Amino acid sequence: MLDKMVGGMDFQSKALVLRAERQRAIASNIANVDTPGYVARDYNFKDAMTAATSGQKLMAGEKTSAQHMDLPGLDSSLSNAQKLGYSVQSQPNMDNNTVDLDRERANFVDNSVRYEATLRFINGQAKTMLAAITGQ
Repeated sequence: MLDKMVGGMDFQSKALVLRAERQRAIASNIANVDTPGYVARDYNFKDAMTAATSGQKLMAGEKTSAQHMDLPGLDSSLSNAQKLGYSVQSQPNMDNNTVDLDRERANFVDNSVRYEATLRFINGQAKTMLAAITGQ
């Protein structure tokens, strides 16, 4: 019974975690816009959300050195569909950096708006359940 009440909230909470991870990847791309040879990273939100709702771990982190720490809550044994991929380069740069600052800014704003919408949806569901419990 309770799982039917919180099922939608569980879906939204997984989406919120994925949005936060995507925001982190986009912010990393923006921070490295002037780094020579940096390759922009992103992931397919639809594939990651499908994996999250099917019970798999959310995303896989990729370590470039054995000395790096594992990311909490992430599983490195997932398929390539859930791993961070490389963004398609729209314009070649002389320093081999693939970050397109205009595209990254647009992605950052779009993801921020979607993150805020997800938060509002979760808040609305929580208020509705609280009103139902208290009988208002």
